[in-house]
Amino acid sequence: MRYLAAALLVLAALILPSQTRAHEASLGVLELREVRPGAFIGHWTMEPTMGADHVDLRMPPHCFVRLPELNCGEKGLVGPVTITNLGADMSAVLIRIIPLAGEARSYTISSANPVVSVLAAGAPTLQTWIELARTYVNYGIDHILLGADHLLFVLGLIWIVRGGWRLTKTITAFTVGHSVSLAAAAFGLIGVPERPLNACIALSIVFVGIEIIKQQRGEAGLTARYPWAIAFTFGLVHGIGFAGALAALGLERRLLPAALLFFNLGVEIGQLAFVLLVLALIWAHRRLDAVLPRWGDTLPAYTIGSVSMFWFFGRLLSVFAAT
Repeated sequence: MRYLAAALLVLAALILPSQTRAHEASLGVLELREVRPGAFIGHWTMEPTMGADHVDLRMPPHCFVRLPELNCGEKGLVGPVTITNLGADMSAVLIRIIPLAGEARSYTISSANPVVSVLAAGAPTLQTWIELARTYVNYGIDHILLGADHLLFVLGLIWIVRGGWRLTKTITAFTVGHSVSLAAAAFGLIGVPERPLNACIALSIVFVGIEIIKQQRGEAGLTARYPWAIAFTFGLVHGIGFAGALAALGLERRLLPAALLFFNLGVEIGQLAFVLLVLALIWAHRRLDAVLPRWGDTLPAYTIGSVSMFWFFGRLLSVFAAT
């Protein structure tokens, strides 16, 4: 599989400087509590990593803003809310609106989706679904494309299983696995501490790296013999990691099924885009008929193992530091 070596080396160069906590969401939470009709007091319950003072927050035009006070008059807090200048390390900002009467509402803004429309009570259901879809599909795409550990695991599966129908079934099994655990964790049916889980995700990539080396030595590893079972099993682990990002947004339970659906759809869109990119690089390499040095055969496998071990030890240290 020499044609994958160049693609892997480029990918490794991009992800090696990444933080060891690749699946942990960096986000801010802005709470707006109504103190009298149309008037709100706002404060950050979780400040963005770059600081709340640097975030460009814009409220609907009819609202008068003098933080921490927000006055929207008789019309109330409805209309477009924009947050820009989130920064490269910011995943999202959750805006939580707590009215005098009725249920609290939550809206999520990301760098890919910097504008949300705050809906009035009794807003059309279709409008609510459209807003949720626009927000959480984009958030899912952001999360998967920034989740270098997940992408490296998928790349390892492509390397071992190779192309064709067998690869399609393996990627599908991985998708089913992380979809099941994502739903179970998001609804609180299962729970795993985030730091040990992230260490296990890194360890799963180490396992794939070892399996690639076994295959190059002519040995049939577990992934080569039972690709769907291995992909499904590790998909369960990765799915709980995805759920950590979704649960951290603090959504009310009535919005969770729709948000979960659209978030998972965004994750799958991002994953499919990555798989197609790798397959396109393989095709281009074959067309060029390039030949790498002999040592190029083993370098990608050791690169996968080295990067994932770096993540594993970094995350393991964070587990011990937390205790």
